[in-house]
Amino acid sequence: MALKATIYKAQVQLSDMDRNIYRDHSVTIARHPSETDERLLVRLLAFALNAPDDQDESPLELAKDMWEPDEPSLWQKDPTGRVTHWIEVGQPDEKRLLRTSARVDRLSVYSFSSSTAKWWKDLENRLTRLRNLTVWQIPSKESQALAALAQRAMQLQVTVQDGSIWFGDGSQSVEINMQRLMGPVDR
Repeated sequence: MALKATIYKAQVQLSDMDRNIYRDHSVTIARHPSETDERLLVRLLAFALNAPDDQDESPLELAKDMWEPDEPSLWQKDPTGRVTHWIEVGQPDEKRLLRTSARVDRLSVYSFSSSTAKWWKDLENRLTRLRNLTVWQIPSKESQALAALAQRAMQLQVTVQDGSIWFGDGSQSVEINMQRLMGPVDR
């Protein structure tokens, strides 16, 4: 018998002073049986950092990357259904990034493993021509600290100011200092 997804619900209060976005989001997340708390919270972080700044824009959606190999972790589609922003969490391979880059306006990767430096060193020179790719490294100690915030029902606050990110639940907070490995400065 196949294991089923576990449903998590998060109320995310976003205060992104760098982009002038102040909005609350209700997010329902289907957690794959093999997904860790750390990866789940990095997906929520990627959601908060890429939430549209205009309510008239198409919403950012959590996709089914762990169930469907042809889907990302998150995506944003235009009104016709074309994917405009594809977001990967983890360390996708070169072929996936090259193939995806040709089909979307923006491609973002949020890597959080302690092996990110080696993964990126192996790929960096082969991906320099991808002008729509942005790669972020979340220090593994900080992503591991995020995992402690995971609960089936979460009340989260995400504050972004001057490139620094604070992610908390009212009783504990994690400061996240991501490093941009490639791409434009804006998220």
